[in-house]
Amino acid sequence: MVNLLISQLRSLWGWEVVMAALAWLLIPLVAAVGAGLWGSWANRTRKARSDGPELDGYARFREAMERSHSGM
Repeated sequence: MVNLLISQLRSLWGWEVVMAALAWLLIPLVAAVGAGLWGSWANRTRKARSDGPELDGYARFREAMERSHSGM
């Protein structure tokens, strides 16, 4: 009878260790899924928006810097 109780306690302790290990493995998995979802959400508007306004502004800046200023 004592051996039966000890073997049941060992199996319960082993089960708890397995569940704890699975819980620790589940944390990075949930973090990775969350990071993937956040990344796709954060990138949702970049496909629709072009670089047109930024490139136009840069072209105006370059033109202004290339102009020769007299009197300096």
